[in-house]
Amino acid sequence: MAFHPIRFPLDIALGARGGPERATDIVTLASGAEERNSRWAHSRRRYNAGYGVKSRADMQAVLAFFEERRGRFHSFLWRDGLDFSSGGATPDPLDQVIGTGDGVKAAFALVKTYGASFDPYLRPITKPVTGSVRVAVAGVETSAFVLDELTGLVTLDAPPAPGAVVTAGFLFDVPVRFDIDRLDIELTSFDAAEAPTIPLIEVLE
Repeated sequence: MAFHPIRFPLDIALGARGGPERATDIVTLASGAEERNSRWAHSRRRYNAGYGVKSRADMQAVLAFFEERRGRFHSFLWRDGLDFSSGGATPDPLDQVIGTGDGVKAAFALVKTYGASFDPYLRPITKPVTGSVRVAVAGVETSAFVLDELTGLVTLDAPPAPGAVVTAGFLFDVPVRFDIDRLDIELTSFDAAEAPTIPLIEVLE
């Protein structure tokens, strides 16, 4: 198996449905009280690309993409139409805090923070969009860094001074794979086709 750095057809992805999934165990005690346990440190996203197929051409594009990925075998990139940026539509280098300098460390992993008041969730961003990443140290934007586009690791040319906050802005994709090995396609007319279920699942790394 391998990761293919190619994005699922964007016009089809924008019509899809899906979002994050969690795994929570809930045990009800004899008293009626609950004990809850979150089994996953990170959420895992699921999507159904079938909703985005609007024409025979769309279905042919999905078919070719599916075959090249060998069904569930190879993973690829997916653009979540709701959640694909560190902040607004245009990344700002101050969008997300990714670390604090200690005078020694120079490498920082991209993350996106959800929430603020109670228990913020830090989501690792491993597939930033090429050319979209902007970085700032102590509030000053810098271009003196190298980005690993396959892991989301930012390595600055020099370690930030102790206490200097490192921030970043970026666009990103979600690494996913097909969650089926069989496409069920229906030709509804001469120029229309449907595949009601084309499930995709995020590949956590």
